[in-house]
Amino acid sequence: MSRFFGPAVGVNEDPVTGSAHTTLTPYWAQQLNKTELKAFQLSKRGGELNCRLAGDRVELAGKAALYMKGEIFI
Repeated sequence: MSRFFGPAVGVNEDPVTGSAHTTLTPYWAQQLNKTELKAFQLSKRGGELNCRLAGDRVELAGKAALYMKGEIFI
């Protein structure tokens, strides 16, 4: 289980933080000698992530909530 707080940047508590799990996954993968882990972020909304260590990359999977939609013109 994890939680992520960033009040200095206006985030009281992030509901489910993929970026935090890109750091947590290699650490716990080494501690537990596993390459695949299940994570749960224990925020008010909460969420489950499937985390897989793939060399120097971390693959994350799970359900997502759309919070923004837009277009970029270059």
